Amino acid sequence: MSKSLRLSEKWFRRGLWLVAFVFASFLIGLGSTIVGDLPQVERVRVLDDFIDKPAAEPLRATIKASEAAELQASRDLDQAQLQLNTAQQASANARETFGNWIATRRATAQPDQDTELIARTKALDAFKQKEDAAQRKADAQRQIALDARQAEQRARAALGVLEHDAQQRLDAEYRRVELRVFGYRLALTLPLLLVAGWLFVKKRKSTYWPFVWGFIFFALFAFFVELVPYLPSYGGYVRYVVGIVLTVLVGRYAIVALNRYLARQKLAEQQPDQVRREELSYDVALARLAKSVCPGCERPVDLKNNEIDFCPHCGIGLFDHCGHCSTRKSAFSKFCHACGTSAAAQAPHTPVTGTAQSVTPGAPVQPAT
Repeated sequence: MSKSLRLSEKWFRRGLWLVAFVFASFLIGLGSTIVGDLPQVERVRVLDDFIDKPAAEPLRATIKASEAAELQASRDLDQAQLQLNTAQQASANARETFGNWIATRRATAQPDQDTELIARTKALDAFKQKEDAAQRKADAQRQIALDARQAEQRARAALGVLEHDAQQRLDAEYRRVELRVFGYRLALTLPLLLVAGWLFVKKRKSTYWPFVWGFIFFALFAFFVELVPYLPSYGGYVRYVVGIVLTVLVGRYAIVALNRYLARQKLAEQQPDQVRREELSYDVALARLAKSVCPGCERPVDLKNNEIDFCPHCGIGLFDHCGHCSTRKSAFSKFCHACGTSAAAQAPHTPVTGTAQSVTPGAPVQPAT
């Protein structure tokens, strides 16, 4: 039909389609914001909402105290280990010195040095006692750390059982929240889709068709695109079922429309030529002629053949002659392309053979001889 439209009309239609797409884009942006904010209507649930708090709180306190005790024991162990290392080093030095002294005494064999031997032995025993005390202190800190670690492990194991049960309840609640949020989104987008279908059937050719098509694009995008990222595992069934239903409805509508169209065409082809031509829109007729099809029955016709003046399929007149200049022209043209005479003001130009006769009103007409 674009070939039959005026140039300004073409650009106006393109502008109106642009309006439709811009309108749809703003609606899509608004719809995306609303759909994205829908989860906020539900309160965010956490694990503590479902755990057995009377049983969990003592365990958490035990874990916290055990961690603190283990940390303190680790620090004390570092100090004790340092003291142990110092004591071991001092004891080792004392034993080395004592060994050297013993070797010297054996070499000299002086009995008067027995008192010093006793003193040196006592000093060596004192170093050994300090080493043993440091070792016991380090072992005690290791035991404290081990007890704290084992107590923490037992508390964590018991708390893990409680958290596992709570996690199962939390997952179940998440599934229920997901179902409710999906229901909110579906309740928002499905009516939009139904309204879009009604607008397509009833209003797509109305005066405000750009807004109608913009809303249709928005509704289709909202349901089949915006809803997809939020579909739960079973949400695909909803989308496919709705798609099947829409396909069936659109297909049924197309089949019914086709049958009605064919019935109207059959009735139209039975009408007189002039009646059928008057019922055809000027723009529709020109659009069909531009596609080399009959404006009446829409079957292909070779319009380049100058000998074809009527549709060979339905018999509607396609070409006639100007009543003023006898030029062959389209029967649907409003003006003669050769002389510019209005088709409405033209008298049928029929060649007259023989002698013209005057006719008296009421008198019988005599055939020409």
